[in-house]
Amino acid sequence: MSAKAEHYDVIRKPVITEKATMASEANAVVFEVAIDANKPQIKEAVEALFGVKVKSVNTTITKGKTKRFRGQLGTRRDVKKAYVTLVEGNTIDVSTGL
Repeated sequence: MSAKAEHYDVIRKPVITEKATMASEANAVVFEVAIDANKPQIKEAVEALFGVKVKSVNTTITKGKTKRFRGQLGTRRDVKKAYVTLVEGNTIDVSTGL
């Protein structure tokens, strides 16, 4: 498997919410990442895919909610998000798509 494919396995998709938009004003971008990805892997993947310098990476894991589906109890999947702060002067435009 190529290195680029591995980077796409680490970073799933950008998160576009009101909170993520507020973070972008502080030169940060929010991505949904693989649950087993660590901060150095996320930093390396973002730098390789987007050609930017990463200042820091903060992560958070949201546990999946228990919901009813057709009367049956089911659980949504756990989601890991990475708040990637970029060095001044670097930007990523997530609205254009990957």
